[in-house]
Amino acid sequence: MLNGKNILITGGTGSFGQAFCRYVLKNFRPQRLIVYSRDEFKQSLMQEDPLFQDRCMRYFLGDIRDLQRLTKAMVGVDYVVHAAALKQVPAAEYNPNEFIHTNIQGTVNVCEAALANQVECAVALSTDKAVTPINLYGATKLCAEKAFIASNSYSGKNRTRFSVVRYGNVLGSRGSVVPLFLKQREAGEVTITDARMTRFFITLEQGVKFVLQSLLATQGGEIFIPKLPSCTIMDLANVVAPKCSQKIIGLRPGEKLHETLIPIEESRSVYDCGKYYIIAPLMPYWQCDMDWSSNGRLCKDGFAYTSENNTQWLTKAAILRWLNRYLLEKKGTTVSNKKSFITCH
Repeated sequence: MLNGKNILITGGTGSFGQAFCRYVLKNFRPQRLIVYSRDEFKQSLMQEDPLFQDRCMRYFLGDIRDLQRLTKAMVGVDYVVHAAALKQVPAAEYNPNEFIHTNIQGTVNVCEAALANQVECAVALSTDKAVTPINLYGATKLCAEKAFIASNSYSGKNRTRFSVVRYGNVLGSRGSVVPLFLKQREAGEVTITDARMTRFFITLEQGVKFVLQSLLATQGGEIFIPKLPSCTIMDLANVVAPKCSQKIIGLRPGEKLHETLIPIEESRSVYDCGKYYIIAPLMPYWQCDMDWSSNGRLCKDGFAYTSENNTQWLTKAAILRWLNRYLLEKKGTTVSNKKSFITCH
């Protein structure tokens, strides 16, 4: 699919961006793989990796707020993966304008640049926090989803297809709970917001593979949602830091007790496709004669996909296996489940 193609990824120096580039370089031979980001230092660090010195790699400095620069970067591009965003919930509450400019206007600019260059397909990364949002970050991601889906209306005969991938928390990504617990473990105490809290979790590699599958499968206008396991915050803390004391600090402003990937309000257009769901566009203003029933069955009215009512759960043994892989990649070492961590059965 990607051999000989030109791919651009916004936010290419982030956790997902680097994992995406690594996977593509190991499994495909693209003509150009363009990292588009605004941080020259992160780009220089990325280029120190021999893998990222491949001759197909391009490093394009630019901000998604800059439409002119973004349009220039997309000349001749076949596929766009839009992963750039500001995502820290507390920072969004204190700096709303910055999040609006980047996450909403920046996403609109990605769509405009893709349309101007007749890009074949563009996929945007979204989050469970975009569903019935209660914080500004989630609200900006909901607007970004809407802007991306609606862009299918403007592509004309040379139709650029736009779709969205929506999934849960990425295990081990920058700013996530696992690195926080690992840091707190050194002091002997971890902070728990609420012992009842549940979350959807996905690994970086799973996220990359799902985005690529969505690029291949998209007809235009869908929201792709993988079927993910849930995990309680207590199970996560007990595996990462079993010998530490735990301090309950309460939910932070803008934080939910449980997360939702598909709300009841969207159930009438949700298709169960086996390992993932598709939310078909509710109001396709473009010529839309696609039939998603060939991919799966229509879910019953009233269906919802929430972290607390999930049928799949991460066991402590599965969390420990993932954690060892994560630590091996980060530090080159693993941990014993007998000394540092609980024994899992």
